Amino acid sequence: MTTALSIVLIIVSVLMVLLVLLHRGKGGGLSDMFGGGVSSSLSGSSVVEKNLDRMTIVCGFIWAACVIGIGFSLK
Repeated sequence: MTTALSIVLIIVSVLMVLLVLLHRGKGGGLSDMFGGGVSSSLSGSSVVEKNLDRMTIVCGFIWAACVIGIGFSLK
């Protein structure tokens, strides 16, 4: 059980990193320092952003459930 949860945790962790990197910069952060604010008005629609937000939240819940499951299985 612990091995299966660990594998799912690794996959979801990588997916979370990719989903967070796909988000458009909202301004005021490090993305503006490196030129991310220039292309933010040209990319993506609000529907895509909402779906990306939903996928990120679902992956976050799966990640948290895997961490809790591993914690209980190791105890």
